[in-house]
Amino acid sequence: MTIDRLNQVWAADITYILMNRGFMFLVVIMDWYSRKVLSWRVSNTMETDFCVEALAEAIGRYGAPEIFNTDQGSQFTSQAFTGLLEKNSIAISMDGRGRVQDNIFIERIWWTLKYHYIYLHSFGSGSELRNGLRNWLDFYNRDRFHQSLDNLTPDEVYYNLTQLAEAA
Repeated sequence: MTIDRLNQVWAADITYILMNRGFMFLVVIMDWYSRKVLSWRVSNTMETDFCVEALAEAIGRYGAPEIFNTDQGSQFTSQAFTGLLEKNSIAISMDGRGRVQDNIFIERIWWTLKYHYIYLHSFGSGSELRNGLRNWLDFYNRDRFHQSLDNLTPDEVYYNLTQLAEAA
């Protein structure tokens, strides 16, 4: 499928982040076309709630996408998650088992986040992690150029900022 516009396809995935003691889980909701992280949440459990909260925030802030892609994790197949997608008339797309390449854009952000930020810092608490992630994800959306986006940032693509600047 060719993805050629904003809010055509969103994706979500979960990764773990090692803390000084234990670990936390991070979910990200991303627009595939612009690579913009639309929302995210951190949790100390793999319960469904933090994923549903991130999805509800993204829909509330940006409207509903046409299609939502995830893996087949229990958080994403739960009634709470799929029910919210169905309530907003969003088509559900799920990767086949073992098909990590299906969600390559989220996998790329995990690699970038971990090697350029997480592995360089130590987090003693969930609030330290949340603050750090907030700053890094703001940087990722607003300031980090992407070669695949013609060296634009996700925010520049999502909000069409280059054409706005040219018009001014």
